[in-house]
Amino acid sequence: MKSVCGKGFCMKGKLVIIEGLDGSGKSTQAEVLKQKLEARPIDFMQIKLPDYESRSSELVKMYLSGEFGTNPGDVNAYAASAFYAVDRVANYITRWREKYDGGTLIIADRYTTSNACHQLQKLPRREWDGYLKWLEDFEYGKLALPRPDIVFFLDMPVDVSQALMSGRYGGDEEKKDIHEINRAYLKSCREAALYAADRLGWRVISCSEAGAPRSIESIGAELYSLMSEELLKT
Repeated sequence: MKSVCGKGFCMKGKLVIIEGLDGSGKSTQAEVLKQKLEARPIDFMQIKLPDYESRSSELVKMYLSGEFGTNPGDVNAYAASAFYAVDRVANYITRWREKYDGGTLIIADRYTTSNACHQLQKLPRREWDGYLKWLEDFEYGKLALPRPDIVFFLDMPVDVSQALMSGRYGGDEEKKDIHEINRAYLKSCREAALYAADRLGWRVISCSEAGAPRSIESIGAELYSLMSEELLKT
């Protein structure tokens, strides 16, 4: 894999994931990171998953719209994981594999890590480690998706994120998908995500203080600082 070098900066192709539950600010922080990287001589590319503009996401859209059942648990963890994984493989092959192999830094808004966040809690606690082992073998092994170099989990309490999502949708709760509308499910997902973060070595960024969201700027500064320490030559 070739390196991207220039103006004192040099790195191989890397994969950075911005992960979090619905309403945690993933897309916002991806944009903040983009602006910071544009000020540096870095060859990078942003991706957002699932790829709702592609036919590869049809099963994901059917699942989220409730066509397989209006409760997330109506589709078991392994089947739902496969829906998302197929979309990721298609996106990787058609959009960013060549750039990644050529040394480009890839910034992903969600990735295989989302399955750990959203599907793990469907299983009994005693099966969580087994699922995480299966997930990594399935996506990084069998499907040959690249393993991330660093994963940032934006930890936003569900009560705070729900308020933010309601604002996003103008108070129209019907616009929420079967994940977004289920507060109990999201709280279970947060517990599972923090468990996965501990087991898999994700970097957890707290996105709230005293029951209110932290500023976009402060979260973005922390994320960029952590990424710079581990991946970028400053």
